[in-house]
Amino acid sequence: MSEIIFTKITAAGNDFILIDKKINDRLKLSSEIIKSLCNRRYGIGADGVLTITDSEVSNFEMEYFNSDGSSGMLCGNGARSIILYAEYSGRLKNKKAYFLFNGKSYFGEILEEGKIKFNLNSPSDLKLNFNLELSDTSFVASFINTGAHHVVIDVGGMNLKNFPVNKYGPEVRYHSKFNPPGTNVNFIAVNNGTINIRTYERGVEAETLACGTGSVASAIISFLNGKVKPPVILKTKSNEKLIVDFKYKNNLFSDVSLMGPAKIVFEGKIFI
Repeated sequence: MSEIIFTKITAAGNDFILIDKKINDRLKLSSEIIKSLCNRRYGIGADGVLTITDSEVSNFEMEYFNSDGSSGMLCGNGARSIILYAEYSGRLKNKKAYFLFNGKSYFGEILEEGKIKFNLNSPSDLKLNFNLELSDTSFVASFINTGAHHVVIDVGGMNLKNFPVNKYGPEVRYHSKFNPPGTNVNFIAVNNGTINIRTYERGVEAETLACGTGSVASAIISFLNGKVKPPVILKTKSNEKLIVDFKYKNNLFSDVSLMGPAKIVFEGKIFI
């Protein structure tokens, strides 16, 4: 039996179990352990697991695992959460974070009023406004990689609050256009320059209360379709707001950032 000391963090409703490897130096995570920890009935409960490791070339190194045990893709709200913990654990100077994820360098900072800002790398693999056929309907969809794969579907005049995300989300997530490895799916509605967003997340295999990289994807796609201008405000399923900012010149995006709330909920230990 192993003891895991953890910190539970939420970022706009996206919730994570953070494991500090300096404290849990003998822990070896497996997909089964991750699934067990994230189980909301028999474990701690979370959308995913973050690990933080000390680094000789940056403030820390980040790992992220979805609640199904898979890994590999960037998590924007997870990055904002780990920046908050890095400050809490004394790893930062002047509230600025330089860290590694999947061998790439990232930057973030803690702002006033509990807001955490995370700077992403430029997006790639853009495919704008193509027809996506489903079993009983079709949507105009767009695809972009913001560190994770995302489809963005503007539901237009439909009521997003009552939109059947759990019906169409899985079908788009496993659609042949995106497999392997599948995609996250964002359903949005733009009202007076604000994007309302609901996201079905790959690896969680359910709708989450917020998605950071999905919010960035939705802001960029909506900008390219002429519906918003940066900085873009997004209202999430949790009713909290995320702000996406960027610069666009010569068909290139730069200075892409995600800002919003994050907080430490509790600390504890669990036996596996």
